[in-house]
Amino acid sequence: MKFFISADIRKNDLLKLVVLLTTIFFLFLWLTNLLFFLKIGFSFDSVVEYYRGSEESFRPPRSYFGLLEEAHFHFFSMAILLVTLNHLFLFTNRSSAEKLLVIIASYGSAFLDIAGGWLVRYVSAEFAYVKIGSFVVLQVSLLYLIIFVTFYLYRKKPEYPKPPR
Repeated sequence: MKFFISADIRKNDLLKLVVLLTTIFFLFLWLTNLLFFLKIGFSFDSVVEYYRGSEESFRPPRSYFGLLEEAHFHFFSMAILLVTLNHLFLFTNRSSAEKLLVIIASYGSAFLDIAGGWLVRYVSAEFAYVKIGSFVVLQVSLLYLIIFVTFYLYRKKPEYPKPPR
């Protein structure tokens, strides 16, 4: 963690390599997350059918313990993913307002994405819109964080002319 104390983490090549390899893994996680959602579908009806089941297609509703197991894993993994990416994002040159927006969007959408399945299954089918919307916001915010952090670490620091003495 001593590397993160520096105001400019771009000075440490080994740290940059670790972050690059980590963001590559996160990119594959992002891609597989997107591909998994194709299993559910991006339509209101497909999300409702995935969580509430369908007699026509012989699909059982998601079970309480199935949702619990999924939520248990996702709360932990999303916390690790988001703390890592948002922590690195804090070291970039973006404004405080943008940092706050990205942090709230990423954590809020992750929470709603996990909660969305429960809400569709046990509260109302109308929460399928929340599930779809939160998934889209989460995917966009994750991709933004992955790309921006990676490019920030590897871009050249702008050279400013030295002030005259």
